[in-house]
Amino acid sequence: MSIWEAVLLGVVQGLTEFLPISSTAHLLIARKLLGHEHPEDAFTIVIQLGTLLAVFVYFRSDIAQMLAGLWADIRALRIGSTPDSRLGWLIVLGTVPAVAVAFTLKKHLKEMFFNVPSIAIVSIVFALLMLASEWWSARRTRLGLQAKREADLTWREALWVGFWQACALMPGGSRSGTTITGGLFAGLARPTAARFSFLLSLPVILGAGLKELFDEYKKLHNPKPDEAASLFASGDDVTALIVGTVVSAVVGYLSIAFLMRFLQFHTMTVFVVYRLLLAAIILVLLAANVVN
Repeated sequence: MSIWEAVLLGVVQGLTEFLPISSTAHLLIARKLLGHEHPEDAFTIVIQLGTLLAVFVYFRSDIAQMLAGLWADIRALRIGSTPDSRLGWLIVLGTVPAVAVAFTLKKHLKEMFFNVPSIAIVSIVFALLMLASEWWSARRTRLGLQAKREADLTWREALWVGFWQACALMPGGSRSGTTITGGLFAGLARPTAARFSFLLSLPVILGAGLKELFDEYKKLHNPKPDEAASLFASGDDVTALIVGTVVSAVVGYLSIAFLMRFLQFHTMTVFVVYRLLLAAIILVLLAANVVN
């Protein structure tokens, strides 16, 4: 992979990880169009560590307080003694569904959904669910129901949003898109749903990225002929990975800042339209045999 391709993919990852339009789908399509032989290889997962860094930097004070609260709870053998530690435990709970699905169904999900036609279908399905969540949120407002804030979150909402995060293991679902959609269905205010979504991404992206790095290290010493070469197979590959990750971190930070402000004043309808247009373009490219 060339440096300019790594930069391009870093921009794609940074833009699409937090905007509710699916980073994995965009990376797979971009890599298909670039002619990469194995667009589903570990690069697509590991580069997400850059956007993970963006979350750490953007929410650094919140994360520091949350970790301090968790550590204090663990030392005192208690749970949720402060608002910060309570949020931390809710994130731990919300992470469980995605981890369980990833460990039990990862191979099957890759076989079934890591292809272009599935991306189009999944994008359409979750665009319609996103639209339905906006309708539900508006209906709650018309009925005079108050949108829930962070202090109102319970284990039920955390687990519910966690199940929606597990849906994002299908390319086209969008991790931020599915979790914010789940949050709106649970009655959360949009900014609250987005903030919880970004914080909820920390364990999943970190775990997935580190596991892929470990697998790539093992593959370097035990390559298999039917698999893509290890990301560490050459200095150029390592350089491309570092460049793509750094670029995704910078662009990801800007994406978080944009979306947090955007959702204070706007619905997600524009992203629904974008997802439907993306699916239509994919179907056209398939029909024209530009991608397969």
